Amino acid sequence: MNQSNLSLPSGCMLRKATSGDKWSIRLLVFSAKLDPTQLNWQQFWVIECGDNLVACGQLRNFSGAQELGSLVVASAWRGRGLGTLLTQHLINTATQPLYLECLGERLAQFYSRFNFVPISFEDLPQFPRTTGLSTLNDKFRLSQLAKKLLKVPVVFMEYRGHTNS
Repeated sequence: MNQSNLSLPSGCMLRKATSGDKWSIRLLVFSAKLDPTQLNWQQFWVIECGDNLVACGQLRNFSGAQELGSLVVASAWRGRGLGTLLTQHLINTATQPLYLECLGERLAQFYSRFNFVPISFEDLPQFPRTTGLSTLNDKFRLSQLAKKLLKVPVVFMEYRGHTNS
């Protein structure tokens, strides 16, 4: 997907998160009711406008794969292409096979614009376990359990474009 026609609003910048962004990231993630348990500010990219952090997203590192996650745009800043710009940047930054999980068809349609395709939990590759890193399968297994038992509308997706690996 070519996003070259997108640009940040005046006074905004896309940058790697710093330790000073930790609480702003947490607040954005909480405001979107996303899973707050795996927030690692070192893996985040943020969009800052003026003195406010208005969007964030992270590339979680796993053994053999990465997950695009915790993508949030503050409600007052939605509809300006920030989510699209940040998603494209995270895709371009990825260095391993890229996956995500999202809730519901609306978000799945958003990510399909970037060449993510829905896959079943059973079709996820079995990633090798290495010292110190859990696997994407471990993380997605909990979501699969919630999907089956609690009928949570989780959609697993795999990026089918090209990463910089």
